[in-house]
Amino acid sequence: MQDLSLILTLAAGLASALVFGYLTHRVGLSPIVGYLLAGVVIGPNTPGFIANPELAEQLANVGVILLMFGVGLQLHVDELLAVRRVAVPGAMAGIGAATLLGGAAARAAGWGWTSALVFGLTLSVASTVVLVRVLSDARQLHTSAGHIAVGWLVVEDIITVVMLVLLPSLVGADVTAGNLAASLLLTLLKVGGLIAIAIGVGTRAVPWLLDLMAVTRSRELFTLAVLTLALGIAVVSTTLFGVSMALGAFIAGLTVGRSEYSLRAATEALPMREAFAVLFFVSIGMLLDPAGLVEAPALPLAALAIVVVAKPLVAAGVLALMRYPLRTVITVPSALAQIGEFSFILAALARELRVLPEAASNILVAVSIASIVVNPAAARLVRPAERWLSRWRMFRPQGEAEDRGASSSIAPEDRAVVVGYGPTGRTVARLLRENGIAPTVIELNLETVRALRQDGISAVYGDARDRETLVTAGIRHAATLIVSVADGAAADAIRAARELNPAVHVFARGGYLRDVAALRGAGAEHVYSGEGEVALAMTEAVLRRLGATPEQIDRERARLHGELFGPDGRR
Repeated sequence: MQDLSLILTLAAGLASALVFGYLTHRVGLSPIVGYLLAGVVIGPNTPGFIANPELAEQLANVGVILLMFGVGLQLHVDELLAVRRVAVPGAMAGIGAATLLGGAAARAAGWGWTSALVFGLTLSVASTVVLVRVLSDARQLHTSAGHIAVGWLVVEDIITVVMLVLLPSLVGADVTAGNLAASLLLTLLKVGGLIAIAIGVGTRAVPWLLDLMAVTRSRELFTLAVLTLALGIAVVSTTLFGVSMALGAFIAGLTVGRSEYSLRAATEALPMREAFAVLFFVSIGMLLDPAGLVEAPALPLAALAIVVVAKPLVAAGVLALMRYPLRTVITVPSALAQIGEFSFILAALARELRVLPEAASNILVAVSIASIVVNPAAARLVRPAERWLSRWRMFRPQGEAEDRGASSSIAPEDRAVVVGYGPTGRTVARLLRENGIAPTVIELNLETVRALRQDGISAVYGDARDRETLVTAGIRHAATLIVSVADGAAADAIRAARELNPAVHVFARGGYLRDVAALRGAGAEHVYSGEGEVALAMTEAVLRRLGATPEQIDRERARLHGELFGPDGRR
């Protein structure tokens, strides 16, 4: 029966998430709203099928581990340092304001100060998933405003990770200044030891393990190695160091992220992470009790106002004081006006420590759903708001040029992405460089990537079928994509590139003539087949040997070319 309950819970969770995620996506909302609503539908507070909440929570724990692993993996120190002047004070001001306002609202509702302040803290952290999606849809992710928003969120994430470590000590029984200091010191020593061991051992063991898996050329083995590292370090962190699995997974992500395999690890583990993250949001949705919101609506409404009004106003004030352009002052706060995964992770720990009442989870789910619904709509109002405010002299932007040019320092016509660095890719890349075009090579051979980087050539280690690999290679700002590898993955890579940059010109190589139609169907404008080129070359050589005139050779070559590659004349 336990096995049947697990299967039913898993099937119901994924199926309902699929249905509601699709519906919310169709109406222009984040699928996260659909996942949360799916949890509401199969939860114990609504009629119909009721999933097993305990099993759902266990599955969600895996989602938390993989989410935290992804946060650590994608933590780019360079990006954070580039915007530290505004991100650090801005994130601290936003968290402080939301915590105090949320605490005051909960205190007014009759909660104790400890519960009230922890509740306020849960309202202070935006969702990475939602923020990146909103900025991408608004084409602001790769602007200066997008970089500030991402850096701001990274600082919020780091502060939240620290709070996850310190919260058990801060809310323990019989807290005095002495034992609190001792507890904090012990916790910091444990975390410091874990980080030292993870980085010290990880910088040698992790690349060695991933090197072994990469040599096999098996995606399954590489993905399995990444998941083993994430879950293994999380378990060791809890059993040997007494820290949370979430923190262990975060440190695992930092360790893998320091290696040359960081991008591939992120792309290979992404499908598994997203699947369990869906279950995480579904399990959170199961906590929502609509009747409880109707009975006591004051605190939920106050919490929503803090998330979508108060915190964005604080962020806008910080940016305005630091004299950032008007678009940045509007864009960054609008992207931060929501809460998501970290709020739930923090609330789950607080519930385990008996700090937050059950009503807190109910409110957080409701606020998360409402804020994620409002967030994309707010992002779409950025440009109209900017135009309206620009009519007033005091709001006229001073540094708008900075925003426009931040996405890329190289013009699209001077940038190309080359997939594969065999003889064909090597020749094409050399010709591009000789003609003043900067190529970025995507390659799955790590030694080749290292050699290219040593020669000063931009190279990305990863699979060109993965969107993150293509984005890192700069496909959004490239005029040309050259797929020089002739394998089954070429069509998938072209399709993904077309989705990211519909205007990119695609040249592709097919191993056989039968590949031409599939590559064109995927979006390639020019396709070159080894079989076809050999047939053309041999035909020309035979005709020349038989004494054919140049006109006869050209005519026969054109006829054969049409038969092999189609009547439109394109290869």
